[in-house]
Amino acid sequence: MDNASSSGLSGFGDLNASARGRHRCRVPVSLPVLVGLFLTAAVAGFVDAIAGGGGLITVPALFWAGLPPQLAIGTNKLQSSCGTALATWTYARAGLLRAPGLRLGVVATLAGAVAGAVVLTRVSPDLLRRIVPVLVGSVALFTWLKPGLGRERRPARVGAAVFAVVAGLLLGFYDGFFGPGTGAFWMIACVLLIGCDMPEAAGYTKAMNLTSNLAGLSVLLWHGQVSLGVGLTMAVGQLIGARAGSGLVLRRGAAVIRPVFLTVVSALTLKLVWDAYVAR
Repeated sequence: MDNASSSGLSGFGDLNASARGRHRCRVPVSLPVLVGLFLTAAVAGFVDAIAGGGGLITVPALFWAGLPPQLAIGTNKLQSSCGTALATWTYARAGLLRAPGLRLGVVATLAGAVAGAVVLTRVSPDLLRRIVPVLVGSVALFTWLKPGLGRERRPARVGAAVFAVVAGLLLGFYDGFFGPGTGAFWMIACVLLIGCDMPEAAGYTKAMNLTSNLAGLSVLLWHGQVSLGVGLTMAVGQLIGARAGSGLVLRRGAAVIRPVFLTVVSALTLKLVWDAYVAR
């Protein structure tokens, strides 16, 4: 997610019931609403390709369209996976996916995300809802106070393999279990721990986000919690937005990533604080 796509997870425990029947959920969506979702996905794809956090835009839109929580989350995974895949491919072609240990990170992230999704069906994420706003807010504050952060490569503080395994397992698990802020955590971890500049960190982050998104999507498809019509329509919008966003990153680099990153993380912090402490 970048991924905020796990917002509104109360009631996710009902997945066990749908798992037995693996039924397909269908919610009628009118043409004007579908057009609105398409445009929303295009904006989200643009933002997500640059700094993550597109789920901040698409998940509330899917709830507004009348999809229940599980179906909204599963549908969001489908459309966001498409945009993330395009952004990842674009960064790969530009040589931004050559960081040491990246393949190992994909394997660790996949394992962590599957484990997180499984645990999610059995444990309430309420505790994380209260802790994560503090963590994400700290990331935003740290980035704001370090204006030169990510403008150039720095010496790595940990080995690439250690980083790939530890960050992959932890952040993959977090994304599978809860999700909001995952892209922000990946970005800042890549910059601080393995010395990436912002464009390289964006490429690494997209590869890991794609991995955890596909893992979550597989689980939710198995449980029938994806609206294919809505998801594929939004996927087209995501692809358009992701193409524009990733192209802008390649042209402008850290100059465009940092302000978008700060905006997304600040908005995510406010939303998480609202969900955890106000709207209860």
